[in-house]
Amino acid sequence: MASLAAPSCTAGSQRVGGEARAGKPNFVIIFTDDQGYQDVGCFGSPSIKTLNLDRMAAEGMKFTNFYSACSVCSPSRAALMTGCYPPRVGITKVLFRRDNIGLNPREVTVADVLKGQGYATACVGKWHLGHLPEFLPTSNGFDSYFGIPYSNDMDGVEDRDKSLDRAWRQKDYTPWNPPLMRDKEIVERPAVQTTLTERYTKEAVKFIHENKSRPFFLYLPHTMPHVPLFVSDEFFVEDVHKAYKATIEQIDDSVGQIFAALKTAGVDRDTLVVFTSDNGPWLSKKHHAGSALPLRDGKFTTYEGGMREPCIMRWPGKIPAGKVCGEICGTIDILPTFARLSGAKVPADRVIDGRDVWPLMAGTRGAKSPHEAYFYYRGTTLEAVRKGRWKLRRSKKKIELYDLKADISEKNNLADNHPEIVERLANVMKEYDNELKANSRPPGKVEKQA
Repeated sequence: MASLAAPSCTAGSQRVGGEARAGKPNFVIIFTDDQGYQDVGCFGSPSIKTLNLDRMAAEGMKFTNFYSACSVCSPSRAALMTGCYPPRVGITKVLFRRDNIGLNPREVTVADVLKGQGYATACVGKWHLGHLPEFLPTSNGFDSYFGIPYSNDMDGVEDRDKSLDRAWRQKDYTPWNPPLMRDKEIVERPAVQTTLTERYTKEAVKFIHENKSRPFFLYLPHTMPHVPLFVSDEFFVEDVHKAYKATIEQIDDSVGQIFAALKTAGVDRDTLVVFTSDNGPWLSKKHHAGSALPLRDGKFTTYEGGMREPCIMRWPGKIPAGKVCGEICGTIDILPTFARLSGAKVPADRVIDGRDVWPLMAGTRGAKSPHEAYFYYRGTTLEAVRKGRWKLRRSKKKIELYDLKADISEKNNLADNHPEIVERLANVMKEYDNELKANSRPPGKVEKQA
């Protein structure tokens, strides 16, 4: 884990950029659910074998200070799609079937930006930005959708045993009733969760081959490893304490199939692939959850384990191989960066919080994070800010200050030692939060039937 200390992105003097490319690149985002910072071999997992992700890192760049914008599903995904902190676009909580809100179709998503540049766009996997037709992927810039519209533990069947150990051993997904959808139609209910990862992968591979002659954007948000965990028979192990390991290793196998498809289709060198997760591990699920070590805590929190994610990016000949970037960046930067690389413009009629981080990805000598500060929201509350090595966290009248360069695990609260830093960062938080709240936009809403 020594690479965690990497202060910047280094890659020698290689000069790459959007101007030098012939044609538009393809984009693939592989987005897992509740995967911990440590749950990749090259990020330090002591037991999970991720040969394909490790190879991806060896052929690309590992980002060790890469953040989601929230520690729970829906807000995190809203940020990825729009380039905005979740409260900016009105998605501040996990969405359930009872909710009549979703990502506002008036928002400009990554898919909208790329579709405007002639890209084929597909979402394959978990959406979780509104299950009503008005909010599904095909209403938000995607040509097609195949997946489940929310978390796989939702739509629980009354009076059914939902023990995670029992469900794993018996391969029993029937206590949960989420639908599998194609575009806006339900094609299977309950979704057969034991084959979801396998079917998502086949759908993604098919999309790659069908669109190899034009630029494409593939968004592959896996349902797993959100509980309940399930894998195909090939990856099944009886030991429930190895269920999480098996689940991640099937996802890794999926990653390998995606790269094989890109190579077979002849577009490997024309494709930028990003791998990351929506938030940290659901630690209360014990052996059905992952690990964010050496980070503190996990899902639902604004400690590092809740929002700092494993991230790997690969684009042969453009992103230098085998490098590590320690600069601060995150999912909110995907939209403006993809816009730049595709020749599009970032929407000018609204505030976008993300920044173009291509200089970091390209390994430009001396490149630094474009973020003067990075903000950690929990719901509508701004709980923390990071500025360089310093992180201020305030919740329930508790003030915490950490030096993340010296204390990545957030063990030593230095608030009493540096009141001047606390005051300065508190002012940064207040100023940013005031601006965001003054320039926020509403979620989409469908009026409930009387």
